[in-house]
Amino acid sequence: MTISDELKANILRYHHVEKWRVGTISRQLNVHHSTVKRVLSETGVSKHSILVEKSMIDPFISFILDTLDRFPDLTASRLYHMVLERGYPGGQDHFRHLIAIYRPRKSAEAYLRLRTLPGEQAQVDWGHFGYMQIGKAKRPLMAFVMVLSYSRKLYLQFFLNQRTENFLRGHEAAFHDFGGVPKVILYDNLKSAVLERLGDAIRFNPQLLDFAAHYRFEPRPVAVCRGNEKGRVERIIRYIRDNFFAAREYQSLHDLNQQAAAWSGTHAMDRPCPEDRDKSIREVFAEEKSRLIALPEQAYPCDEREEVRVPKTPYVRFDLNDYSVPADQVRKILTVNATLDTVSILDGANVVASHARSFDKGAQIELQAHLDDLSAQKQQARLHRGQNRLTHAIDCGSAFLNEAAIHGYALNSMTKQLIGLLDDYGAELLNEAMQEALAKGVPHPNAVRQSIQRLLEERQQKPRANHVLSLDHRVNEVVVKTHSLSDYDVLGSAEE
Repeated sequence: MTISDELKANILRYHHVEKWRVGTISRQLNVHHSTVKRVLSETGVSKHSILVEKSMIDPFISFILDTLDRFPDLTASRLYHMVLERGYPGGQDHFRHLIAIYRPRKSAEAYLRLRTLPGEQAQVDWGHFGYMQIGKAKRPLMAFVMVLSYSRKLYLQFFLNQRTENFLRGHEAAFHDFGGVPKVILYDNLKSAVLERLGDAIRFNPQLLDFAAHYRFEPRPVAVCRGNEKGRVERIIRYIRDNFFAAREYQSLHDLNQQAAAWSGTHAMDRPCPEDRDKSIREVFAEEKSRLIALPEQAYPCDEREEVRVPKTPYVRFDLNDYSVPADQVRKILTVNATLDTVSILDGANVVASHARSFDKGAQIELQAHLDDLSAQKQQARLHRGQNRLTHAIDCGSAFLNEAAIHGYALNSMTKQLIGLLDDYGAELLNEAMQEALAKGVPHPNAVRQSIQRLLEERQQKPRANHVLSLDHRVNEVVVKTHSLSDYDVLGSAEE
């Protein structure tokens, strides 16, 4: 709050000349007491002398100051209970406010500017950039950032989680982008790097240690509460937020990473280098590149591996989605090997299934060969597959089939008809029509067809010609053959 010079002058005059207390000045000038204290503090009046009003804490001041002198980090809560036992009658909230005035302040700490040699060091961290909605899944959008401490060249890649595999993938991609490996990489205490820390005793993530041995760099965590030791990467993350991500539009994770790669190689490389403002990042990196450790001939395997148990249905669950396997793999323990693009399912060393990876939630990713194999073994598999497809595609699909079963309708025929409507009209329109049918208490495909026809008429869309709407399902199955009208022309000419 900005106050006028006149108000400041009045506050000082009433305090020094009239000897008014803070509360009196506050009431008479109609300003908050904190404003009065701030004005007095800015003019050299100590906080202790400002508290001229007699307070219930006054008898305990000497005890409090002596205790804080011996135990400066003692919490206000513990100190309150100590004075409470000695007869303090006040409340805890007011006491905490007063203690903030008397507590000794730490002197500001000065930091040395840390300089590094070319190729000596890089810094790594994750940055959280909100969430990305993929189907029904809300995935965290995480930015992996590595910056070379000497040249400030950065590498940026977005992932949908902070798993160790993505952490290592980011490292590997950064090394190939740099054309080499720095000798030391600094981390804070994130779980991808440090599993446990007790003073100077550090237990590294074993996967990171194995990865570091492969690429021959030293992983080094920064000291606790020493963010300045990796301030370069933290400043780079702020730079990314302000200069790249702000107001950024993208269609997918792949599109966002393509834009990030283009920006990192142009705008981010052409900015001035903080260590030498006369040179760009691109020019300084050209000097540093030759000092990096050469890349090994073989890449480190960064795929996600996970053991999964196949239930009685031929699907395995991985990362919130179900992937089909051959029917003869049920009741087995298999291994999932996943990249960012594919999910391979192995029985020992044999790949039994391979799918495109989905980052949706609750999706069923299937191969037609697996479904055909299952259909050949189970006569009811086609019905179950249709019902599964319906319940996954339509939000009210499960409730609709349950109500139909209560009414005694034939689920096999109903499922077949609803799947046909799904193929013809899509999930959005069918879902709306099925919800209307449920609301009317008629969970039957004919009621759904009528709702579809009404919705199409309201939207001025023409219904499909092959859908005849009738309450009698036998009418819907009648095939009407059209005849030529040329015979009527002949009859008309004969009458003339």
